[in-house]
Amino acid sequence: MLLTVAVRDTTIVFGLYTGRGDAAELVRDWRMRTDSRLTADELALTMRGMLGDAAEDVSGLSALSTVPAVRRELRAMFRRYYPNTPKVIIEPGVRTGVPLLVDSPKEVGPDRLVNALAAHRLHPDRPCVVVDFGTATVVDAVSARGEFLGGAFAPGIEISLDALASRAASLRTVELVRPRSVIGKTTVECLQSGILYGFAGQVDGLVTRVCRELSDDGDIEVIATGALASLVLDESDTITEHRPDLTLLGLRLAYERNIAE
Repeated sequence: MLLTVAVRDTTIVFGLYTGRGDAAELVRDWRMRTDSRLTADELALTMRGMLGDAAEDVSGLSALSTVPAVRRELRAMFRRYYPNTPKVIIEPGVRTGVPLLVDSPKEVGPDRLVNALAAHRLHPDRPCVVVDFGTATVVDAVSARGEFLGGAFAPGIEISLDALASRAASLRTVELVRPRSVIGKTTVECLQSGILYGFAGQVDGLVTRVCRELSDDGDIEVIATGALASLVLDESDTITEHRPDLTLLGLRLAYERNIAE
């Protein structure tokens, strides 16, 4: 089995795949909170606790980390607990097959890179826009040839809500669910409306502008991923597909390109 590990700023996602190529299947995935103070041993203990008996069946590893401190411990954990297991850690120099048509390729995060790889595999004949709802809301453009073209960053949903609650004395953090109406009747509903519909409008506005520059014929797939994507899906007019496993899929594809072949 292939274990994929995506360490992001706020969450760590594990995915377990069986099979290879078109026959590969994501059989299970887990999430845990990212803590930059995690040690290699703590990471291994938590991971093995989630995997259970499947931990002994891991035959390959593919990982990325956007958190440098955790990346260091991730490497140590792989060396200590899986010394003879084939592994790929996404970083400069690792083959992904994604041309980076940006001014500073080394600045492109590994999560954005594997998302582009996965999006192009899902839709190899058309341009794609990937909207990743995480700590930041990231909108990236991928050409029909699989080239990474760049994108746009906006503050993430939870960061914005936390900042609003901390800076306004009469406001507080609320559950992110759809209110009864856009015109809120309570403080809680006003916050929910502004966050939910405001972010949907922001994403649609960004995606529309990106699509306008990306293609003239309008035949573009807009793929949503990330932990908070489900909050905005029903309110967005531009998102065409939801793939919560997009990053894990990209990690599997990168592994197959570098190891399995």
